[in-house]
Amino acid sequence: MFDLIIRSANLPDGRKGIDIGITGGKISAIDRSIAAQAGEEIDAIGRLVSPPFVDPHFHMDATLSLGLPRMNVSGTLLEGIALWGELRPIVTKEELVDRALRYCDLAVTQGLLFIRSHVDTSDPKLVTVEAMIEVREKVAPYIDLQLVAFPQDGYYRAADGISSFNRALDMGVDIVGGIPHFERTMGDGTASVEALCRIAADRGLPVDMHCDETDDPLSRHIETLAAQTIRFGLQGRVAGSHLTSMHSMDNYYVSKLIPLMAEARINVIPNPLINIMLQGRHDTYPKRRGMTRVRELMDAGLNVSFGHDCVMDPWYSMGSGDMLEVGHMAIHVAQMAGIDDKKKIFDALTVNSAKTMGLEGYGLEVGCNADLVILQAQDTLEALRLKPNRLAVLRRGKVIARSAPRIGELLLAGRPARIDSSLDYAPRD
Repeated sequence: MFDLIIRSANLPDGRKGIDIGITGGKISAIDRSIAAQAGEEIDAIGRLVSPPFVDPHFHMDATLSLGLPRMNVSGTLLEGIALWGELRPIVTKEELVDRALRYCDLAVTQGLLFIRSHVDTSDPKLVTVEAMIEVREKVAPYIDLQLVAFPQDGYYRAADGISSFNRALDMGVDIVGGIPHFERTMGDGTASVEALCRIAADRGLPVDMHCDETDDPLSRHIETLAAQTIRFGLQGRVAGSHLTSMHSMDNYYVSKLIPLMAEARINVIPNPLINIMLQGRHDTYPKRRGMTRVRELMDAGLNVSFGHDCVMDPWYSMGSGDMLEVGHMAIHVAQMAGIDDKKKIFDALTVNSAKTMGLEGYGLEVGCNADLVILQAQDTLEALRLKPNRLAVLRRGKVIARSAPRIGELLLAGRPARIDSSLDYAPRD
């Protein structure tokens, strides 16, 4: 007797018509046909059932603050930082909590149940940290929220930046962050990477740094981050986020850099939507688009996962909490349109991101937590193409969100009355 059986599911690995049995919040059986009863059954009717989406790079303290205190007119990263610097001293804890909770509501409907958020520690009042810790506690029943201590104004550059950063960790922030390219000099950036990796080693914490979010090919802090990772024995526990300078580096230097990153087992987190929006702003034409070397990094065996980064905040006026939108853009910008390429992109939104975040019990195997999403698509390729509705979102075997199928009504004589783009418009054999 199972608590729940999902019938006739298609799985991300290509298996079709599979039943998934759930007991006690865990996946207890996966088979072609489970001959058993359950307290509840869901017929997936050949739809894709996947582990939930995972966002390993986000800024929840800034989300949904678009237009406060004003709009980012230039659309640049630096104006976005300046705008956040204007909002941060006047924002209240209640406002931060309210916006973050509203975003989490949206995330759940999109099948996004795991988020790593960078939290600004540059203001000594640390209102942002207090707010996000409260949010982490409130959403714990349905979202796993990791928090990164993020010195937005620079670890060394910000007044009292070091003491504020350390206090944030003492308050219970999970992960050591950084932003070496925003320090006043290249030397200060290098020193900050070493200091922050030392803190992580001493405290037994992971590291996730904004690294080289610039068009400058001489911004090479990822090299320092990889070297310090090895020095302090942090292999596999360190993430380099953005890495956009790699799109401007010469190939000879990259041929040396990528093997060093692989040796350090760096987790790589590009943010396709934001990277292509904010980078290349000083270019006319040819115009760089900003995303790092995704294909080369994957081919070298590095764990690559994608982040949403921002939704309606000083840096990005768009966004929907939909990780498939992130993957859809990655396919275009990385020019990874092959079948195997798209499968890798889907993995970068799910299992790779789960590895980056060190999630336990994540996946679609017997013994894993019954955290699942049923999509209005037949397979992962179709999911990336259509960004379909999430028909059901499950947390520990309980449905916590539903969406109706997206069906078009056609009023044309002699043509079908109902159009389901996932069932009717996949290529036919």
